[in-house]
Amino acid sequence: MTSPVAVNFVEIDLEEIASTPGRVAVFVTPDGKLNIGARRVNKLTKGAIARMVESGALEKMKSGELITLNWPAGMAAKAVDVVCLDRNAGPAETRKAGVSLGKAKGADALLVLGAQVRRVADLAQGIALRAYEFSARKSKEPDPVEPVTIMALRPEDAEAEAAAKLAVVEGVFFTRDLVSEPANHLTTTEFAKRIEAMKALGLKVTVLEEPELEKLGMGCLLSVGHGSASPSKVAIMEWNGGKKGEAPLALIGKGVVFDTGGISLKPAAGMEEMTMDMGGAGVVAGVMRALALRKAKANVVGLVGLVENMPSDRATRPGDVVTSMKGDTVEVINTDAEGRLVLCDVLWYAQETYKPAAMVNLATLTGAIIIALGHEKAGVFANDDTFCKSFLKAAEAEGEGAWHMPLDPAYDEQLKSAIADMKNVGGRPAGAITAAQFLKRFVKDEVPWIHLDIAGVASVKADTSHGPKGATGWGVMALDRLVRDGYEQG
Repeated sequence: MTSPVAVNFVEIDLEEIASTPGRVAVFVTPDGKLNIGARRVNKLTKGAIARMVESGALEKMKSGELITLNWPAGMAAKAVDVVCLDRNAGPAETRKAGVSLGKAKGADALLVLGAQVRRVADLAQGIALRAYEFSARKSKEPDPVEPVTIMALRPEDAEAEAAAKLAVVEGVFFTRDLVSEPANHLTTTEFAKRIEAMKALGLKVTVLEEPELEKLGMGCLLSVGHGSASPSKVAIMEWNGGKKGEAPLALIGKGVVFDTGGISLKPAAGMEEMTMDMGGAGVVAGVMRALALRKAKANVVGLVGLVENMPSDRATRPGDVVTSMKGDTVEVINTDAEGRLVLCDVLWYAQETYKPAAMVNLATLTGAIIIALGHEKAGVFANDDTFCKSFLKAAEAEGEGAWHMPLDPAYDEQLKSAIADMKNVGGRPAGAITAAQFLKRFVKDEVPWIHLDIAGVASVKADTSHGPKGATGWGVMALDRLVRDGYEQG
């Protein structure tokens, strides 16, 4: 796994600044006030920072952005990063400043003069989130990444506060790694192995194999993997950090390790991107890792359906009828609408087995959600307004874009089948909504439920507010916040 950069908190020592190699970060408020570290660096560089402020450069900057002064005179550092940050900046703004530093840092050592930064733990989280590169499949070893040192007023307190936030970063990195892996390396079996390795963190892990899934009646999920040599599985992660016997929050993820579309074969152009079709399962695994690392005082169960959708003589055909664990029959119109077939059985199993207090499922489910929302926000569908608002609040607090989409029984008309209880697709109109309506049929009325369609945000082609282009880990921070705010004890 890609490890987050090491972050160390130390006492303020202004005498060390001049001889520190690598990069040094200082902070200036939007109105040009220098903090104690900036004043010392300004003195060492014979007024370079003051001249930058007087030049009007800050007027072109937003809070959280930075300007780099390369090879500063009077210092051993190769660069000074001057960060524009309001003294009373909130968590998101402070994390943005950290992301700017993480992007500028590269492999260099970084000394952050954060003596007067109020939310230094959020700053550390931002640095760690952005300092990511997936290099596991490159033959050349990457350059060693030097650590981050943050000078803080109360370093022990800062370190304690940052520990939980850096645990979440590790969960995000775990998700990014999973989503970035090529399908010949991240098979269903390998995915399950990586989940099983988290037993060492205190998670209870169970992997259900095909014979058990057949016995349970998961005909929909199994139909997706019929054409693949990789066995279909359901991996379950339990974190019992709350009160004994208290109903858990259930997180359910779609884990299609590669999606050819099956017999309804996708076009060749862009098919290589379908290694990310297990993004929902990746997020669930990342959240469970974060909860275990920070010892969350809550009961949470994560369930992921792991399959591969391939064409072969055994593959499910358009027109086939399969039976779900619930007992409902589904006419498969398009084998490329496979994610909902995976999720429906895992949703039903989660309710029957764990009697959850609420459920959230995640899936790179539809191209239609990308048409609707682009790559900025995930689609949020819910049967409970209060639960939905709590998630949207958590997502906003963590800077992860999400938008509430509608559900309505009128859309069920598009899913009617002449030969089965329902079809698996409802045509092009409102494609993301009809997919959500399909899933809703497998959610019991009394269970609060959210469906997150993350097709547009799981992997992107440009830098995001939290990381480089590629796999984002979207959802790990928001769901961790949902657990902290709504389910933890004390």
